[in-house]
Amino acid sequence: MTSDVWLPIPADEIEGLPEGLDYRHWDGAEDFPADPADCAFYVVPYMKGMDIALRPLAAMTSVRVVQTLSAGIDHVAPGLGSLPSGVRLCNAKGVHEASTAELTIGLVLASLRGIPGFVRGQDAEEWRSGFYPALADKSVLIVGYGSIGAAIEDRLAPFECARVARVARSARATERGPVHALTDLPDLLPEADVVIVSTPLTEETKGLAGAEFLARMKDGALFVNVARGQVADTKALLAELESGRIKAALDVTDPEPLPAGHPLWHAPGVLISPHVGGSTSAFLPRAKRLLADQLTRYATGDALRNEVLTTG
Repeated sequence: MTSDVWLPIPADEIEGLPEGLDYRHWDGAEDFPADPADCAFYVVPYMKGMDIALRPLAAMTSVRVVQTLSAGIDHVAPGLGSLPSGVRLCNAKGVHEASTAELTIGLVLASLRGIPGFVRGQDAEEWRSGFYPALADKSVLIVGYGSIGAAIEDRLAPFECARVARVARSARATERGPVHALTDLPDLLPEADVVIVSTPLTEETKGLAGAEFLARMKDGALFVNVARGQVADTKALLAELESGRIKAALDVTDPEPLPAGHPLWHAPGVLISPHVGGSTSAFLPRAKRLLADQLTRYATGDALRNEVLTTG
């Protein structure tokens, strides 16, 4: 059985990797480090796009594990049908929660407190004083209550929100309170001052924040997307923003990267960050720990962490 492991991080930079495996460094370069047919464990290059993620996949006839370094798997999902039966797909749960939750709170606070306007005022040497909305006493709705959604709620705790409601694919109970099903969104959206979307991109969530979803948000509410751009309908969002009825803070867009000249850049009431929820100084240490642990488990035959699905 082949023992090739393709890593986007050089093996000598990862402490705790098990011996007995053949580590090949590939971070999306034109040339492969070895024959893809000999790869048993494929760690997908991070933030290199779908084309690179999928390029070697069809030729990986011996692969047993595909490990992403992102929480989402949408960039590898189109290639799973070409894989042998029994391949385990694992995501990077535990790597991005802190960074994504940090940025989410930053986007919420910046949008509510008017910080983009202060920056423009500083550039223009204008003193833009006045009253601005606070996060305190606001009702927040988190749509997508997985590990990232829970991390966002962790960081909301000190801000004295009036209420935090949670929505996931199916209803369940937590120590903090109930998690509602997606079917409850029509009743929950009109009550929220801030709507945070942190759901994975699936067939069920693609276009979830469409015209009907956005129309049910209250006047003056803030829509925050730290999930994937395609979870929101850009045309419907633009219509709401241009009407001035709601505001938005977006770490992800559709299309992405957002091209020059796109109307979303200059829509009123929008704050855009360039999909940097997970790409911080916290990424590499957590990614390396995950890989060392996963490969140790793989080498010893123990159960892997973060298994999302098995092919076939």
